[in-house]
Amino acid sequence: MRLRGRGGALSAPVDWLLVGLGNPGSRYAGSPHNVGFEVANLLAERWDLPRAKTRFQGLLTEGRSGPGGPRVAVLLPQTYMNEAGRSVGPARGAYRVPLERVLVVHDEIDLPFGDVRTRLGGGLAGHNGLKSLKAELGGADFARVRVGVGRPDSTDPEIVAAHVLGAFRQSKTEIAQLVDDAARAAEAVVLGAREL
Repeated sequence: MRLRGRGGALSAPVDWLLVGLGNPGSRYAGSPHNVGFEVANLLAERWDLPRAKTRFQGLLTEGRSGPGGPRVAVLLPQTYMNEAGRSVGPARGAYRVPLERVLVVHDEIDLPFGDVRTRLGGGLAGHNGLKSLKAELGGADFARVRVGVGRPDSTDPEIVAAHVLGAFRQSKTEIAQLVDDAARAAEAVVLGAREL
């Protein structure tokens, strides 16, 4: 994980709270389920944000999304995915961000690998991280970047879990392209260049 903890007080409220979903720990690093972490880390790096602090049961950094750009807070919940709302809910409350200005980047097995889509609200498609966010945020009308990781040729829950929690089957080049495409989509939303 490239975002590292550091103490310090929160500054003024932000325009966007960008949340990368994933699971903490080296066991899950590089898995499809952690693609949200990868995208959030890439954006924090691109935007030259400071080292993250440990806040709201997550790793948090904030700053501007480029010179003169909107103020953003980037949060990587360090709860497990199915409890991510316990991190995101308090962060949203502290920053006083409207629900539609919470942008969640997450893996989506119902999209083919490489497909990236943005939207505001919508269903949860059985995604436990999104279910937790809906419960803690009081609704599902938050913005999303859905990162296609593909679905295995089975509906068996154990095979599906192994697919999202195991290593990517694609090449490093393909994975890097996916993360870059998703980061560009998220940045376009934050900068107002893409409508949801």
